[in-house]
Amino acid sequence: MFAGADIRIIPTPIRAPRANAIAERWIGTLRRECLDQLLITGPRHLAAVLREYIEHYNTHRPHRSLDQHPPAGPTPPTSGATVRPLRRDRLGGLLHEYLQVA
Repeated sequence: MFAGADIRIIPTPIRAPRANAIAERWIGTLRRECLDQLLITGPRHLAAVLREYIEHYNTHRPHRSLDQHPPAGPTPPTSGATVRPLRRDRLGGLLHEYLQVA
């Protein structure tokens, strides 16, 4: 079945329990925060949703292990001027991103 879909199976290394843990944690996050909330209508829709979520995950979503910064790096600090929040909805309002603008 997998060979027909051009999917290559990569076996997990023996006695390496952490080899799958990182991938399983990311997939769990993806399912809980995104895919369980949406009705995917086809492969193109799934690809578009995954692209949007991956961009959000890497550029905006805070991560505990990175001191609440996204993997792409922290956002630059703003000056002491009057700052107002700007809200940006992603995936039809499922995800919200807040930016500070002067």
